[in-house]
Amino acid sequence: MTVEREQSVVLPLSAVPAVPYPAKAELIRVLLVEDDQSFREVLADELSEHGFSVQSFADGASLLAAIDAALDADIIVLDWSLPKTSGIDLLPQLRRLGVSLPIVFLTGRALTEYESLAFDRGAIDFIDKARGVDVLVKRLRRAIEAARPVARLPIEKSIVRDRLELRPNISRAYWNQIDVGLTIGEYNIVHLLASNAGRYVTYRAIYDRMHYAGFIAGSGDHGYRSNVRSAIKRIRIKFRECDPQFAEIENYMAFGYCWGAPTSPR
Repeated sequence: MTVEREQSVVLPLSAVPAVPYPAKAELIRVLLVEDDQSFREVLADELSEHGFSVQSFADGASLLAAIDAALDADIIVLDWSLPKTSGIDLLPQLRRLGVSLPIVFLTGRALTEYESLAFDRGAIDFIDKARGVDVLVKRLRRAIEAARPVARLPIEKSIVRDRLELRPNISRAYWNQIDVGLTIGEYNIVHLLASNAGRYVTYRAIYDRMHYAGFIAGSGDHGYRSNVRSAIKRIRIKFRECDPQFAEIENYMAFGYCWGAPTSPR
């Protein structure tokens, strides 16, 4: 019996269908300002291993000299104790130059007063260096995700509550037709409260609106409440500059805040 052997057929390269390579994950672009050279280099290497593209600077002046780098970045990480210009003073300089990137403080100054000041100046997060790179990576990713613009309806109607008018399309709040001058974070809090007028909103819900859901900061399990109280105080001051009789935001001890007269304690 004759056995026929199979013959191998070699196709020309042009006849082999192309198999696309998996798409490379998009790098998260970080501007890191840290004066400690060894820490700066180690941290940049560790972040690179986690999918970040890091451009490092030894001080605020170096970052300001290369401010165009901010056009292509996703987030800025600042040390607090920088030479000449501290990180907390550098932040408003960046804002005045039109840099709207989310800013995170990575510092060894883990005291509550520093944390509160950072948030007052507009930082999106405040992280103790002792927490380690794994925690930093998670919180940087969440901060970037929270800062990304969300899809909105083409037209959003204004919200009117007596003398308050909120214009969602431009994130502005008006009291007696006067622009209150709220920051985006402050506007988001007022929007949350006014959207639930007559009902108390918890400290946790307000804090999540200030930053992002699940954000952790402050000292102790309920440390975030001091940051909420500080934000509410700033908001009240701005409204009272428009109207000294302003008294629309009420507090329910250890629970939260309410816009207008509450219909029930909770």
